[in-house]
Amino acid sequence: MKSLHTEILIAKHLKNSVFKNSAVFIITLFIGIILLYAAFSGWENYTNQNETSEKYQHESREDWLKNPDKNPHRMAHYGNFAFRKSTPLSIFEFGMEPFFGNAIFLEAHKQNTANFSEAGFSNSMLRFGEISIAMVLQILLPLLIFFLGFNAVAAEREDGTLKLLLSQGISWKQLLRGKILGIASVIMLFFIPTIIVLVFIWLLLQNFSISADETIKMLLFIGFHFIYLIFFCVIAVLVSASSKTSKKALISLIGIWLVFTIILPRTTQAIGAYIYEAPSKIQFQSDIEKDILKQGDSHNPNDLHYKAIKDSLLSVYKVDSVQKLPFNYSGFIMTEGEKISSRIYNQHLETLLKVYEKQNSFSKTVSFLNPYIAMKNLSMGLSNTDYDSYIDFQKQAEEYRYNMAQKMNGLQVKYISNKKPGPNDKPLTINKEHWADVAEFHYEPKGILDVLKSEIVSVLSITLWTIMLFILIRIAAKNLKAI
Repeated sequence: MKSLHTEILIAKHLKNSVFKNSAVFIITLFIGIILLYAAFSGWENYTNQNETSEKYQHESREDWLKNPDKNPHRMAHYGNFAFRKSTPLSIFEFGMEPFFGNAIFLEAHKQNTANFSEAGFSNSMLRFGEISIAMVLQILLPLLIFFLGFNAVAAEREDGTLKLLLSQGISWKQLLRGKILGIASVIMLFFIPTIIVLVFIWLLLQNFSISADETIKMLLFIGFHFIYLIFFCVIAVLVSASSKTSKKALISLIGIWLVFTIILPRTTQAIGAYIYEAPSKIQFQSDIEKDILKQGDSHNPNDLHYKAIKDSLLSVYKVDSVQKLPFNYSGFIMTEGEKISSRIYNQHLETLLKVYEKQNSFSKTVSFLNPYIAMKNLSMGLSNTDYDSYIDFQKQAEEYRYNMAQKMNGLQVKYISNKKPGPNDKPLTINKEHWADVAEFHYEPKGILDVLKSEIVSVLSITLWTIMLFILIRIAAKNLKAI
């Protein structure tokens, strides 16, 4: 109990000394303004994107249903749209969302990628990154912590008060913990109000009706960011305690900040992309087209693969022409073609995703050396703004596209006659009521279990960093000297 009282007194002394410096008030005001701007811009981006997605998803659905009586194959090529709505936590962590598209055009026989990313329409400043609450918590506050803590112990050593403190019976362990607690108490003046605003906005966006899944994500988002900031409080005090002067401590801490938040993240991405090289988009699409043509061209009546299917059908039904088959031959062939093209596309996509997975795995492995990478990956995962969420959207849209195309092909097989209409005859069509048989697309974000499964490396990294820093405090308390 006496030890805790001593640590609290040391923390209060550090906190009071920090606020005697007028520069701290200027920095506090500056970061406060940035946090308000980040909250406002996050709210605006979220509402604008979701309102736009909801509007055009509704219009796309109406356009689909308003189509007149038509041949189902034409409807399959008319296509549909899939839009991805943002999750509430994306207000605070933009992640990769501004650079990945949020809409995909879905059509028969062709897989398209997501388009209409914010980066494509925003000004050039976007390339320097957007200011989000997560960015402030993960980059700016650690820098502030280092500026507050660089002289926490080093200044005591320079002033000669360190020996005096230790001679009065204060142990190194008490001193280090007290200094860490003092810096943490200052940072909580930023963190706690930010979290209160964050939670209020989060509840407001969901009309105070929240799911258990979203609640767990929010609690983990807050908890891991709290632990992350304590990391830097510990690092700041340990570096200050091991430095002979405040100047050396400050230089060391700024170097650590640069390596953690700028140099190492960019370097690992570049190295990962170099080691595990992915094909270009043109090469990817070209390889798919080549494999599809090897398998067979459903639009070519003389294609060997489809000619064999034709001959087999004629033999089974004992007719001499496809016009005499009891179902629409063209629709049957389109169904087979869609199966083949989708299977080949998915095979190539899985191969490509394995390359990207290796690139990302390399970056995630480096998180054991850098808590910032671990925190960033976990933050994006919880906010559903990471790469895995984007791929999940692509897969959901592709499943919807395939089912839509096959539904139209099935309607053609069932209702369209094999006899071609004459030049003066009415085109072969089916009733427009069938268009409602295709359900509207709804994107479902990943649940908490899927997020934690994909970000298990980040969770382990943060856990190991926490254990390591506690161990370092114990080691430092035994080995540090007053001089």
